[in-house]
Amino acid sequence: MILFLLPAGDYDPTEAAVPWAALRKAGFEVRFATPGGKAAYADPRLTDLGFSWLSPWLMTRRAELAAYRDLTEDPHFLAPSSYEEVDPADITGLFVPGGHAAGMRTLLEDATAQDLFARVFTQGLPVGAVCHGVLLAARAKDPATGRSVLHGRRTTALTSLLELTGWNLTRFWLGRYYRTYRTTVQQEVTEALADPGHFLAGPPLPVRDTAARPGRGFTVKDGNYVSARWPGDCHRLAADYLALVRTHVTS
Repeated sequence: MILFLLPAGDYDPTEAAVPWAALRKAGFEVRFATPGGKAAYADPRLTDLGFSWLSPWLMTRRAELAAYRDLTEDPHFLAPSSYEEVDPADITGLFVPGGHAAGMRTLLEDATAQDLFARVFTQGLPVGAVCHGVLLAARAKDPATGRSVLHGRRTTALTSLLELTGWNLTRFWLGRYYRTYRTTVQQEVTEALADPGHFLAGPPLPVRDTAARPGRGFTVKDGNYVSARWPGDCHRLAADYLALVRTHVTS
């Protein structure tokens, strides 16, 4: 069972739906867990409300939004477990989408979710994370060392350039919407690593990937772990994570 950890709400729909769709199409069982065991929906600004004249650049694209609508009709999505109800012995893989609105904190700051992530990661099971989801990895502690499970690993995450660009474009009417925390994601994740050089930012001018052109995306693979930066990497991330899952099943 591949478990998707979701917050109470406000995650990015592309970052959840594209990997979910790839796993389901390949025949893998996907379940969900949320803080209170209730269905959790994506950031409404990304699905419905939009960003005024910036909407063509910042909102979820049509194909990915359709995948998200399919996700919300999945019976497992509609009946998730709470974090506390999850039996780690049932998990064969773990995936964590990101998002920048305030509701993401209900996942990123949850001690049970951090512990679940650490247990799955240190067991060598396939783990994927994108954008702010990598913060959960950075905050998850390896019980053997007391350090982040990412200490000694290579990773990417939402870059400071992407985060601050979104904030500067919208801050005059959306305030801190794009700033989940005062410290950028890249800064916090880098501080958890053994070497700052283990954070890989990818091309400085990212290009969104598509289902037909996943190679445009950027991911970082390190052992049983794969990470990505933003929604524009998620088709490549879905393919890379699916490959990890398949490798584990056949090993």
